[in-house]
Amino acid sequence: MTERINSTNHDANEVACMEKELRYIAAIIKHNGRKILKNYTITPPQFIALQWLFEHGDMTIGELSNKMFLAFSTTTDLVDRMESNELVKRIRDTKDRRVVRIHLLAEGERIIEEVIDKRRNYLNTVLSDFEESEVIQLSRLLSKLHEEMKKDWKED
Repeated sequence: MTERINSTNHDANEVACMEKELRYIAAIIKHNGRKILKNYTITPPQFIALQWLFEHGDMTIGELSNKMFLAFSTTTDLVDRMESNELVKRIRDTKDRRVVRIHLLAEGERIIEEVIDKRRNYLNTVLSDFEESEVIQLSRLLSKLHEEMKKDWKED
């Protein structure tokens, strides 16, 4: 992560409140996500790996390790278990046979789609008391926050 110079001094109490609310929201989302996963044969780390593959396509163990902030050996074990459950498979790169990519199989894709759909339904229920304009504004502000945070994000 790069250090950004603070050119705007927002109210410290407001920033502290936002940080706390975002932390609490993240914890609730994580907890609810784990409740949903109990109905499936995958673990939370496997879900995260499948989600990366679903959203970004085939990748190497090294690329997946970096995305998940895990050691290569840990990611290898994770992929081994997912491969034995027929969620992913290893495929050799057609241009460089030394490179092995992890490919999401139909069962892994089905699980990801179902879990994400259930998570979206949960969020839709939470937002049921919001006006449509509030949902649109919240979505835009979250996107703006995400874009600003990505500017500081640097993968090692």
